[in-house]
Amino acid sequence: MSSTQRSKQRSASGGTAARAPSSGYALLKRALDVGLALVGLVLSSPVWVGAALVILLTDGPPMFFHQDRLGRGGKVFKLKKFRTMRRGENPIADLPPSRDPRLTRVGRLLRATALDELPALLHILKGDMSFVGPKPLAPVVNDPPDPDNGVMAKDLPRFHLRVTVRPGLTGLAQVHAAKNARYRHKFRYDALYVDRMGLALDLKILALSFLRTFRGAWERVGGPG
Repeated sequence: MSSTQRSKQRSASGGTAARAPSSGYALLKRALDVGLALVGLVLSSPVWVGAALVILLTDGPPMFFHQDRLGRGGKVFKLKKFRTMRRGENPIADLPPSRDPRLTRVGRLLRATALDELPALLHILKGDMSFVGPKPLAPVVNDPPDPDNGVMAKDLPRFHLRVTVRPGLTGLAQVHAAKNARYRHKFRYDALYVDRMGLALDLKILALSFLRTFRGAWERVGGPG
């Protein structure tokens, strides 16, 4: 492909062209996903029981929240999380956590530590998600700072790049972008990840994610999955 053709391809894709990862990296990434998910499920089993019981005792059932999310190729799957909002609340509007009256007291803690995301380990085992990748979006999202402006995710710039890979429990945008940043800004990080994805970058993102979990600092940044 000539330099002119590459330039046109980048322009058509919002400035970054999707780069196909090597088959070796893809196999290693999937093997790590499965291995880490299995270990994570075993080690986190007491947390699953504790979180479910606390939610049940403080706010009643259901303990889990389900919502349609977009996976690789735009395929829709049903994402499962521990419920962090009061029953009957609208989960679509993306409000700053410090001013979000929908969250329960337990839900704020689960959000800050990302423990509400533990059920995503099941999605990783199934192959709907990876540990590292773009955040899985709902088919219709509200692009901050206008929580009432519902737009189709597929209509946002660079969306086509982020669905060339599995969505992730954490990712470049999740550890670097502000929680209330517009998706147009976050998608730049997603496009950068797709262009530079590799084992070293994945491990760096995982290390930063574990650090934020231990600090309970997820609600100050983009947030996982």
